[in-house]
Amino acid sequence: MRCLSLFSGGLDSMIAIKLMREQNIEVIAININIGFGSKIDISETMRRRAELAGAKFEVIDMRDTYIKEILFEPKFGYGKNFNPCIDCHGFMFRVAMGLMKRYDASFIVTGEVVGQRPMSQRSDALQSVRKLAGDEDGLILRPLCAKVMKPTKPELEGWVEREKLLGINGRSRDIQLSLAKEFGWDDFEKPGGGCLLTDVNFTKKMRDFVKYDNLEVKDIDVLKNGRQLRLEDGAKLIVGRNQEENERIESIKSSKYIFIKAKDIPGPSSLLSANASLNDINLALKATLAFAKTQLNKKYDIILGEKIVSESPYKNKEDLRKYFIT
Repeated sequence: MRCLSLFSGGLDSMIAIKLMREQNIEVIAININIGFGSKIDISETMRRRAELAGAKFEVIDMRDTYIKEILFEPKFGYGKNFNPCIDCHGFMFRVAMGLMKRYDASFIVTGEVVGQRPMSQRSDALQSVRKLAGDEDGLILRPLCAKVMKPTKPELEGWVEREKLLGINGRSRDIQLSLAKEFGWDDFEKPGGGCLLTDVNFTKKMRDFVKYDNLEVKDIDVLKNGRQLRLEDGAKLIVGRNQEENERIESIKSSKYIFIKAKDIPGPSSLLSANASLNDINLALKATLAFAKTQLNKKYDIILGEKIVSESPYKNKEDLRKYFIT
């Protein structure tokens, strides 16, 4: 017997896998990548955690489909921020349902707990998710809260022993943390992480971006990094805040943006809208130099796409805050 597990890398997902492995059910943990799960690539961390719990691991890239079909027209609307949680969960399960034949899986498990999250894990929300997923046969099993829900097909058919499942209900994670200790796990995502779309500052970046442009997959990494500024004539400027962000900005290849960086002096890497006006280009050069190790009223060579130009830093770095999106 084999099942698929929707996997986030969190403790609940790991326990769901472990409960299946204790019943000798093979598990393939799949992470549905919609692009907004983390600021950095944590796929290897998720792989390690899935294997620790006893599952094989695969990433399924659904970013483009998610943007086109779910993000901007969710049937069940948004939460407090840019998070279409019910539609998102339904989408992930629908993708998983479509993968069952490929992996010769009989059902799907998830680490969700009824009552744990206010929007997507209410009892009625879970039923909406089931309908969105097209789960007419009851093949979605939630092992952590199964005993407070109606039996699913895997339980009714005897594929899974219901008595060996759990009956967690609500937001407390005491039981999960106790099980982690019992299993000897200390490598798991602590509570409080989650989707960037639930973050208020990331939501500001999203709303600003879509006001000026159509979001594409290649834009997601741009939104995740650096200081985000909207300049006087409407151009977008992204300025790295540290070496890690600079490296990620330098790795982004997109015709939508021009690369900017001070030449031969320590400073941030920046991206500027390729269609920026001359006024915004000059402002972007000055802003980038303002965050580098520069002196006022002194000109420096600075990389602007394929060219080297000369400019001086913005006189008052604090005054740049009026352009900050976040």
